Amino acid sequence: MKNIYYIGKDELAFDDLERIINENIKLELSQEAKVRIEKCRDYLDRKMESQTEPIYGISTGFGSLCNRTISTEDLSTLQENLVKSHACSVGEEVKPVIVKLMFLLKAHALSMGYSGVQVATVQRMLDLFNNDILPIVYDKGSLGASGDLAPLANLFLPLIGVGDVFYKGQKRDIGSVLDEFGWEPIRLKSKEGLALLNGTQFMSAHGVYAILKAQRLSKRADLIAAMSIDAYDGHIEPFDERLHLIRPHLGQLETSQNIREFLDGSAIISQEKKHVQDPYSFRCVPQVHGAVKDAIAYVKSVVLTEINSVTDNPTIFPDDDMIISGGNFHGEPLAITFDFLAIALAELGNISERRTAQLILGNRGLPEFLVANPGLNSGFMIPQYTAASVVSQNKMYCYAASSDSIVSSNGQEDHVSMGATSAIKLLKVMDNLDIILSIELMNAAQAIEFRRPLKSSSFIEKVLKDYRKEVSFIDEDVVMYKEIRKTVSFLNRLQVDAL
Repeated sequence: MKNIYYIGKDELAFDDLERIINENIKLELSQEAKVRIEKCRDYLDRKMESQTEPIYGISTGFGSLCNRTISTEDLSTLQENLVKSHACSVGEEVKPVIVKLMFLLKAHALSMGYSGVQVATVQRMLDLFNNDILPIVYDKGSLGASGDLAPLANLFLPLIGVGDVFYKGQKRDIGSVLDEFGWEPIRLKSKEGLALLNGTQFMSAHGVYAILKAQRLSKRADLIAAMSIDAYDGHIEPFDERLHLIRPHLGQLETSQNIREFLDGSAIISQEKKHVQDPYSFRCVPQVHGAVKDAIAYVKSVVLTEINSVTDNPTIFPDDDMIISGGNFHGEPLAITFDFLAIALAELGNISERRTAQLILGNRGLPEFLVANPGLNSGFMIPQYTAASVVSQNKMYCYAASSDSIVSSNGQEDHVSMGATSAIKLLKVMDNLDIILSIELMNAAQAIEFRRPLKSSSFIEKVLKDYRKEVSFIDEDVVMYKEIRKTVSFLNRLQVDAL
């Protein structure tokens, strides 16, 4: 059915994920997934009937307690205790959309049939997802290297009838919600708690969210740069396709093409110029924005591999009669790439702020601070301060969390990825980038008005017309933070491809 996505039928793709989240698609377990899950669970049940040697996480304690053997009658209690004791996430509440992505990604990973869970356990995840019953998960507590233990424990507490959820706009105890639906808590079997908590779904869900937003931000940054180029009376020659074909980085080629298309038909860009060339922040947009696009593409490929992988431990191979304990939960592939993406996206902010600063200098026929009566009016002086402040904060967020490691679990887990920290600060960089680009948009839109009666391209004029319905041209000083907020809202709704 069109409004249903069948978990485990195919590999996940970013188009699928975007559609599921944006179009409120419901999830169902595919028949193929049910068969794989049941086969693995049946194998594990049979294995435990005859197994005499301890198996990590199944008949032993966890982490440095791996040498403590657990009796058969306590295996279910062991798994429930694991979920309860590990629910230590703290900090800010994770965005609901990311919580939903965590459910989706974990269900998909378990559907591959290497984790030993019950079908009922995965089904309950989908029930919560489909009914928007979202566990309260906090953003700090994961080291990103026994998987995302603490936040995933908070995510899965409701499966065993414990913890708080958001449901119908209210924070509620899961017990009352289960009663409302007539559901019993899931009784976890051997290995299931570890299958739920081991894995990289907290990091991966943040990565999916970041990639989807980064792709939008990249295109919007190109559009706003094009507006600034016209506002600054810039040259079109640096965007000539011939120039970029002899240095054919894909992102550079794409960016130069975007700028040419955005400015096609502009009377401002085509008028004769008195100046020989433009500053780097205008002239080098293809090279800088393009490098960011290439970074996004690389990180997207890493995340795509990760979300279609099995990342819990130990891993069960029924056909080979093998249970292997390894380290697929280690978040290093994500940690490094998230740090990389944060650096790349911060560069979009760095160069944007520089264009904003150039626009308020009073050069090329523009009034100082983009107001007709500077002195009496401060105009756009202080929004540039704000942009500079936020750019500086992003530089701090570019510290590589993946370069850090702190020993945990009494030395058993002696190298960790800190990938969850990489993921959290990546989103902070992107939130800041919304502000920086919005301030550039404010300045570019204001500056273009001083080029009248000349017009920019029909494409840009359409954007300006829509923008002016929400944010007016500034003749005299106004309270600027309100204008910035309205511009951020406008930018987040701007569908560049739909114009």
